[in-house]
Amino acid sequence: MKNLLAVLFVSVLSISAFAQDKKAKIEFKTDVIDYGTIEKGADGKRTFEFTNTGDAPLVITNAKSTCGCTVPNWPKEAILPGESGTIVVKYNTNRLNKIAKTITVYSNAERPTVALRIKGMVVDPNKASVLEKKSKSLIEE
Repeated sequence: MKNLLAVLFVSVLSISAFAQDKKAKIEFKTDVIDYGTIEKGADGKRTFEFTNTGDAPLVITNAKSTCGCTVPNWPKEAILPGESGTIVVKYNTNRLNKIAKTITVYSNAERPTVALRIKGMVVDPNKASVLEKKSKSLIEE
């Protein structure tokens, strides 16, 4: 009886150790999106595409931005191995000047945190740029 219990105990340990080898892996097509130069009030939505290249379901538990002007939206359901998903990021394009934000994605993947970045420039088409004003004033003098 003791031998049977010992064999069962070792079997259970082996199975659980084998099951723990399975990991989710998150791979993004790109980890940087460049908005380029966009106008104030333009569509600020951009999409990061990813695939679970691991052999266990991927669960994204959170996605946070460095400020409230950037809002990420991620899938709340598990992404099975081989399947793809998206994280949609919306930047408030009513804020003028340079865009340089980081979105941190938290998951159960082999690499549990991933940093995604957005960059670009928001300009107001109704206002002349500071550079144009400077170059005109220098030439006129």
